[in-house]
Amino acid sequence: MSLQDNSQSTRPKGKWWLVGKTPDYRFTLANERTFLAWIRTALALMAGAVGIEQFAPQLSSAELRIGISTLLLVAASAMGFMAWRRWRRNEYAMRLESNLPYTRALVILATLMVLLAILLGVLLWQGRP
Repeated sequence: MSLQDNSQSTRPKGKWWLVGKTPDYRFTLANERTFLAWIRTALALMAGAVGIEQFAPQLSSAELRIGISTLLLVAASAMGFMAWRRWRRNEYAMRLESNLPYTRALVILATLMVLLAILLGVLLWQGRP
């Protein structure tokens, strides 16, 4: 398979679910479980945003709390979109029996989690007596 064929297999268009052959259901279900894990993580980020804003007003300045909560909500929204996109691209690649596409989303999310951890550390440090 040429490089061009592989790049086309990662960009599904139209009725992509009708192309190629139906993958083994075990792989489809594993892909779906991964999708659901991403969605659970996005929901946890949303819960964290609500928790920081609603239940920790004494920890730090309102600006820092709102900033962290907003960053958590943006991360949760991005994760929801990336989960769907990754599921679709993996399903399409399995239908074409090609390699699964590489995603930079994992590096971006890991970097975001480090940034959030630092900001939460600042939040907790500012809130101590």
